[in-house]
Amino acid sequence: MKTYLEDFKKIYSEERLMLVLMILNLALSIGLFVFSIIKLDPASAVVKVGYGDIGGYRDGSWTDMLAFPILAVIFGIFHNLIAAKVYHRRGAGVTKFFIITTTILILGALIVLIRLSKEG
Repeated sequence: MKTYLEDFKKIYSEERLMLVLMILNLALSIGLFVFSIIKLDPASAVVKVGYGDIGGYRDGSWTDMLAFPILAVIFGIFHNLIAAKVYHRRGAGVTKFFIITTTILILGALIVLIRLSKEG
């Protein structure tokens, strides 16, 4: 835990853009978490859980939709901790790429959740 604090202090003092990206990543993941919890409907027996180009939308139970809040926690908390370790070992360039990739994954999950909630 002490090394994480040292890494975050170093990121704060040396790489402000990376800190902004990490905060953006955390904010988007909190938004995904809140939106996915709001859209979670345990009362309905069948919800739209996925879609494909050929088969259309797939039906499933509401427990299949728990993947979105779990992804939000993983992307928001664990990926920021991993980013601090990547910064410590590999430097700023690789870490910024990692954080930007995670942010794109969060936005993709948010778009999929929005599309699924419009169909269900």
